[in-house]
Amino acid sequence: MTAPHIHTATLEDLPAVAQLFDAYRQFYQYPSDLALASTYIEQRLQKGESVILLACDGAGAALGFCQLYPTFCSLEAKPIYALYDLYVAPAARGAGVGNQLLLAAEQTARDHGMCRLDLSTAKTNTPAQAAYEALGWVRDEVYFAYSKAVPAPD
Repeated sequence: MTAPHIHTATLEDLPAVAQLFDAYRQFYQYPSDLALASTYIEQRLQKGESVILLACDGAGAALGFCQLYPTFCSLEAKPIYALYDLYVAPAARGAGVGNQLLLAAEQTARDHGMCRLDLSTAKTNTPAQAAYEALGWVRDEVYFAYSKAVPAPD
């Protein structure tokens, strides 16, 4: 496989990104819901709430994507990106697409004046962990991450 072409997704890319996003959610044991995936991605693109990088092959077929959410680091008093979603279609795995997306995310962060990229992954996702570490990502050994569901109002 030749190196993928990676570009910032637009609304024209919505069908391809939504398919990948739906598959990504299924990877994390969520049920398939293409309508939800499409609506969610469309809203992020329309509102400019995230940057989505889309990797395609030479024929334009979608191979993978990553989604970056802008946020801030209070301690450094600078903007950062949270790399929340990274997914490569099964047929494209092992060909370096994920690494290329990570490098493109790093360049995008640099271009947009971000001081850092943060991400989290499942403890069991050792292939991803190895890829991150090979590209210079450092696992946080100091902080624990917590989350709490907030129920919708009645």
